[in-house]
Amino acid sequence: MSITYLEAIREAQAKALADDPRVYIYGQDVGAFGGAFKATKNLAKEFPGRVLDAPISEDAMVGSAVGAAIQGMRPIIEMQFADFSTVGFNQIVNQAAAFNWRTQVPCPIVVRLPCGATSGSGPFHSQTMEAIYAHYPGLVVLTPATVEDAYSMLLEAVAIDDPVIFCEHKLLYYHLKAEKLPTEALPVGKARIAREGRDLTIVAYSAMVHEALAVATELAADGVEIEVVDLRSVKPLDTDTVMASVARTGRLLCVGESWPWGGVTAEVVARVASEGFGLLDAPPMRLNAKDTPVPYHPNLWAAHRPTSRSIAAAARNLLRL
Repeated sequence: MSITYLEAIREAQAKALADDPRVYIYGQDVGAFGGAFKATKNLAKEFPGRVLDAPISEDAMVGSAVGAAIQGMRPIIEMQFADFSTVGFNQIVNQAAAFNWRTQVPCPIVVRLPCGATSGSGPFHSQTMEAIYAHYPGLVVLTPATVEDAYSMLLEAVAIDDPVIFCEHKLLYYHLKAEKLPTEALPVGKARIAREGRDLTIVAYSAMVHEALAVATELAADGVEIEVVDLRSVKPLDTDTVMASVARTGRLLCVGESWPWGGVTAEVVARVASEGFGLLDAPPMRLNAKDTPVPYHPNLWAAHRPTSRSIAAAARNLLRL
């Protein structure tokens, strides 16, 4: 029986609750209704008193989690949409991120962010926030692209002593499936080679990994072998795996769904250009969403974000095809 990306997140939370009495879940409608996307469905019944409905105050949600964490608890906070986390921004970046540095007391909270643009969701329910939070020291920022990673990386996020921003792409919730879940948690901060190749490296994360893999399959018909690197984590960033891939291919295209200014793709390209310039046979390129709010209309939405079509065009341009 297959399991979806969303179900993997639910199962990871169930296991975390079962394994550690310090873990609890707090968020709007997570108890009564299973959350906006049903990621906590039935967990309130299975774990009475540990899946708690919160008021409509993201600032209070995160602030109370910080207080609980520094007293020894391990809270998981669910934001209904990643966009809403900006209301709790002060607590995340000024309290959770800096608390261990200021006091030598760990602050192990996990903030789950359903992120990414979906057709018709518009500018207030579609943002990808990973680059914003990766800017701040003290935060771990995870961007799982597979069912297996959604499960194992969430378990690892709960276990570590750092505050974690866990970015779950909404497009993957129902469409991505796996036959089974991993039995061991994977270490945070290690990228994976999603597909091996020799002609071009495409670095991607979250939903863009699947767009990149589609491009790799398409160009393989023309004899082009694209290597796809799934970052998995954007903070910490596994520069070694990226550099090793570029050393094999000599070309880099970095793809992200977020906006171009100050983004993850810019950081990856900057690191490769400064630390691995001699590995490159062509200028490194990046591809991001358009520098506008996310449109409502399906056609405009499709044109706003990178897709396999625009990624393939960029790859062909980089390869001079």
